[in-house]
Amino acid sequence: MDPTRRAMIDGRWSPSRRDATSARVDASNRISKSTRQRPTKTAQNAVKYLTEEEQSRKFVADEDKFVLKQSKKKADIRVREGRAKPIDRLAFNLRYIDDERDVFDDDGGDLDIQLDAPESIVQGLTSAQLQELESDISSYHVLETERRNRQYWEALRTVCVDLKTKIDTNIRDGRVVNSVVDDIDRILRPKSYDQLEALERQIKAKLRSDENIDTDYWEQLLRHLFVWKSKATLTRIYDEIKEKRADMLRTRGQVAGQKEGPAAVSNVAAPALSTQTTQVVGNEDVSNVTNALYDREAARGVSENEEIFAAEEQVPAGSEPQWKDTYKARKPRYFNRVQMGYEWNKYNQTHYDHDNPPPKVVQGYKFNIFYPELIDKTKAPTYKIIREHGRRRGESFAAAGEDDTCLIRFIAGPPYEDIAFRIVDREWDYSAKRDRGFKSSFEKGILQLHFQFKKIFYRK
Repeated sequence: MDPTRRAMIDGRWSPSRRDATSARVDASNRISKSTRQRPTKTAQNAVKYLTEEEQSRKFVADEDKFVLKQSKKKADIRVREGRAKPIDRLAFNLRYIDDERDVFDDDGGDLDIQLDAPESIVQGLTSAQLQELESDISSYHVLETERRNRQYWEALRTVCVDLKTKIDTNIRDGRVVNSVVDDIDRILRPKSYDQLEALERQIKAKLRSDENIDTDYWEQLLRHLFVWKSKATLTRIYDEIKEKRADMLRTRGQVAGQKEGPAAVSNVAAPALSTQTTQVVGNEDVSNVTNALYDREAARGVSENEEIFAAEEQVPAGSEPQWKDTYKARKPRYFNRVQMGYEWNKYNQTHYDHDNPPPKVVQGYKFNIFYPELIDKTKAPTYKIIREHGRRRGESFAAAGEDDTCLIRFIAGPPYEDIAFRIVDREWDYSAKRDRGFKSSFEKGILQLHFQFKKIFYRK
């Protein structure tokens, strides 16, 4: 007999006795209901929908944060390499008070880069440059989430729109000076931000009242008040930036002093703080007028196909100028650019493509040399080309695949010394076709010489 059946007959594994009339317990079915009700299918779908929406918003926010971070990083790189546009310099200034900035993106030499006020950066730009800057500012303003940063960009956009409006109005009206606007600016200029806000409330109350007032005047005053409020906001934020940068400079000086020992502490902070002023190199012209011209030209920035050019050479020896005993000689300042690009000749078309381009070559130069304090302003500075070793124009001593070089010497009267640069010796394009950009002028103390080289086309 089966052992299990035998055990049941003997009563060893027999089930416990129960009342036949009692409820039968079924393990697969629960008698009592759960105290926590399960959500309905509609509720589950609603929760799932909201979760997906939140995830979508988070994804967009993370993407915007990444784009903003990359834009700031690119701006920093262009500033460090000396090819910054105005928008890059404005973004670089904001880095000192940006709470969301990654410290690992900083560079050791960032503190030595000159800090410029936001208003000075946008001053002197053309209408087209202001239009481009306004578009770039709007991009930053849309991506920013921090309140102070948004105020910074919004104030800058207001100032750019005001400057662009003034330029367009001057061009349209023949640069007629509006005395009313001058009076308004004279009233608003000395007021602080709080005073401007109080005045704004008074003007709005006056416009809402039933008084017999000059509505056009008060509305114009209100429009200009918004601009001056933006300028006051920029001033306040720029003061915070300068204070934060000064703290960082002091901290760097203290750290350097601790590394070098107690004897060197008193001499550490001075070189760091001196970077805020213009550094004098030899007898270089560092007058206020020259610095203003230099800052205005530097504010124009460097385009994608340009680089800063400072290949200065020693001026060939010759007779000293007769005025050297009368005036103290100065070395003129300059802000030059070299234009780089690709030459798609037959060889490069055969061996390269747009994904793997050939090496860039020099395509032209833009010289901007500042002579604001010439003694004889009736004689404009000039230039001449100097070729060494007796080489004449059109002759070449360079090896195959290389370009000859020459010196270009800029000559001015007292009190400025001559200055020379080494450039590629190729034929210039003097035409104005398709904005080739040839320019040779002396105006408002700036000698401008812009030229590109002729393109050579080979035929079979």
